[in-house]
Amino acid sequence: MLTYAENQTEDYPTTKAAFYFAQLVAERTGGKVEIQIHPDSALGDELAVMEQMEFGGIDFTRVSLATLADIFPKLNVLQMPFLYKDSAHMWRVLDGELGDLFMSEFDASPFMPLSWYDAGARCFYTTEKPVDQLEDLRGMRIRVAESSLMEDVITALDAVPVPMAFDQVYQALETGQIDGAENNWPSYEAMRHYRPAPYFTEDEHLRIPEMQLISRKTWEKLPQEYQEIILSCAHESARYQRRLWSERVRTAKRNMEEAGVSATV
Repeated sequence: MLTYAENQTEDYPTTKAAFYFAQLVAERTGGKVEIQIHPDSALGDELAVMEQMEFGGIDFTRVSLATLADIFPKLNVLQMPFLYKDSAHMWRVLDGELGDLFMSEFDASPFMPLSWYDAGARCFYTTEKPVDQLEDLRGMRIRVAESSLMEDVITALDAVPVPMAFDQVYQALETGQIDGAENNWPSYEAMRHYRPAPYFTEDEHLRIPEMQLISRKTWEKLPQEYQEIILSCAHESARYQRRLWSERVRTAKRNMEEAGVSATV
């Protein structure tokens, strides 16, 4: 039995793709490789999961490049603000030679990259007032992923970055520990952040892709036949996840409009 850590809810596109990946692997290995999915940060936040993966305590995960870039700094290039024109532009980069080049950064590391996952475009959302212009962010305490690049981005916008694990954001918004956060439409809906933070600014300041990883200790224990199957299934699950993502963004935006969220562009 192999373990797969996922910090999102069970109905989230990345989690659904993880279950699909596990199903494909089981089918194509005749049930000899079974992968158990643990959603909702049940095995810890991204940093804790990666620490366990270093010695094979957890076998698979899906992790944001914002987290990975603190370990592999060259990955910061892929998540600079306003780097991509749109989603299609990003996938032309990641699915080509440049994407392969950045994956090679993991050579000789404790992690083996399997595929790229979509995390959409990140936008700001706030508790007390909308952000209609850059000046509105001045002095606001904005939650960011535990990433030095994200801290620098928020600081450059004259706001105050507050690094925080994803599963702590709702309470921090509700109690006033932070004034806002930044994420994509599906995460905003799934974690119900719209309840304490009903102002959403669709600025799409960042597109931060994600990676599906396997512990290299786990990878090296597998026969080549199973390695090839896992890699193939990972790529297939990534294509599936991208389709789910596009559908989920459309649904989330519609649901948030019905919930009374104030969205500005």
